[in-house]
Amino acid sequence: MASHLFCGRVNLNILREAARKDLREFLDKCSGSKAIVWDEYLTGPFGLIAQYSLLKEHEVEKMFTLKGGRIPSAAVKNIVFFVRPRLELMDIIAENVASEDKLQPRDFHILFVPRRSLLCEQRLKEKGVLHSFTNIDEYILDLIPYDGDLLSMESESSFRECYLENDQTSLYHAAKGLMTLQALYGTIPQIFGKGECARHVANMMLRMKREFAGHAQILPVFDTLLLLDRNVDLLTPLATQLTYEGLIDEIYGITNGYVKLPPEKFAQKKQGEGGKDLPTEPKKLQLNSAEELYAEIRDKNFNAVGAALSKKAKIISAAFEERHNAKTVGEIKQFVSQLPHMQAARSSLANHTSIAELVKDITISEAFFESLTVEQEFMTGVDTDKVSTYIEDCIAQKDPLIKILRLVCMQSVCNNGLKQKVLDYYKKEILQTYGYEHILTLKNMEKVGLLKPQSTMRNNYPTIRKTLKLWMEDANEQNPNDISYVYSGYAPLSVRLTQVLARPGWRSIEEVLKILPGPHFEERQQVPTGLHKKRQPGENRTTLVFFLGGVTYAEIAALRFLSNMEDSGTEYIIATTKLINGTSWIKSLMDHPEENSP
Repeated sequence: MASHLFCGRVNLNILREAARKDLREFLDKCSGSKAIVWDEYLTGPFGLIAQYSLLKEHEVEKMFTLKGGRIPSAAVKNIVFFVRPRLELMDIIAENVASEDKLQPRDFHILFVPRRSLLCEQRLKEKGVLHSFTNIDEYILDLIPYDGDLLSMESESSFRECYLENDQTSLYHAAKGLMTLQALYGTIPQIFGKGECARHVANMMLRMKREFAGHAQILPVFDTLLLLDRNVDLLTPLATQLTYEGLIDEIYGITNGYVKLPPEKFAQKKQGEGGKDLPTEPKKLQLNSAEELYAEIRDKNFNAVGAALSKKAKIISAAFEERHNAKTVGEIKQFVSQLPHMQAARSSLANHTSIAELVKDITISEAFFESLTVEQEFMTGVDTDKVSTYIEDCIAQKDPLIKILRLVCMQSVCNNGLKQKVLDYYKKEILQTYGYEHILTLKNMEKVGLLKPQSTMRNNYPTIRKTLKLWMEDANEQNPNDISYVYSGYAPLSVRLTQVLARPGWRSIEEVLKILPGPHFEERQQVPTGLHKKRQPGENRTTLVFFLGGVTYAEIAALRFLSNMEDSGTEYIIATTKLINGTSWIKSLMDHPEENSP
């Protein structure tokens, strides 16, 4: 099931197995039949660790979603709540427990993910139900393996918490996650970082390391850890991703490795009866590198995907034609043995051809092209200091507010702030068109540095762009030779910093590092004697790049491109607090007064 976790340089299945072992141990504490009541947000991340079959082996007979009122009836001995430590969830649990049938007493248990919370236990005590729980425990699920080179904490609002609410809980979890990794994969000797949050995580991790006296007697798998703050590079998530996987995420949203797509394109191929009996349920597909074709095309620029699919179709077609050449019993037997793999490849091709058609319907539209043109003008410094007529028109047409915010924030970031009158004009237009309740959202954007008035300091963005070569004219989308292909010209700043660190080193860009927000630093961790890695000639270094505040699929694609370059000398494993795109990121910073009102 987790075959795609073995395929990278680092076997991330070790981490998954450790998480599964802890889960089994907790379930076995609650002896007898069980029903799990899920905090809905956790079902996706848990699905990547353990399927229903594992839960079933440990006497889990029913599963329910946590909601008010009574828990649906189930003939089980134990009710186990799997929840995040949130006060509002404690109120629902209290209601569940209080409305329980007294004639059929059952044992209640709580598993807090990822940490136990005294505040939550206090709330349960206030509600008079704390004594009802037999077990109150925590399940430390910090870093979840998503793919052979990708780990995520899926902490849904870590950027907001760190930069708006000054809540560093997610940074503590990141440090704990790194400790877990080092317990399984050995001490990481070199640590580099850029940004305030990176400094905090490094400090906490080093302190934990000192307090935890015993060294893991494991040969280090990672050579270097690079901690990067999202706010060091605010531009990249705002730009529209142009890789195949990035566009699927931009348009449909990828959640815990799954995407839900409109069913029409998938149905007609099977029906052959026009529009008869078309399914109305979205088509749900899993996306990871276990699927051979997806692994091949996910990180390509979308303009190169059509040719790759066409080439694959010819190979599959030729493989099926081979059956006519099978004459002897041995040849026929060999063909039949390959049939399941060939049929899976054909089904995979049909799915990705349908997805590519859906994405293409969007990317060939005039609206998409116009928006992309304006983004690229901002990134190259064209007309960033005055009101954009395109943004004006979008507001007049009442385009989605998130689209407007992404563009206005991008203009502000590329101009190191907007002139006061330009900023005031945008704010006035947004509030008059979309409603005055969004004044809180605009305040949030200012607080995190996405929207700001221009200070007397000069605009540093052109210096950063030139020094780090963030814009490459005529980026080769079909056969890329630089990371800028992921945005058709723009090289993500975060990945450029990673690339320069590997070669020639950050000393060469000292001036730019001073301009970018937050400190940059280097630390070393003592590796136990006898566990120093002896690198073979030609063997690549392994670097763990940890994005604090979120990472996009385009940045992941750019890092994979660097790993696969012949002379790169470094392979990258990516970790993050959350997989994001511009829309989900901006949404996490928005305030919805209607939701917060009592």
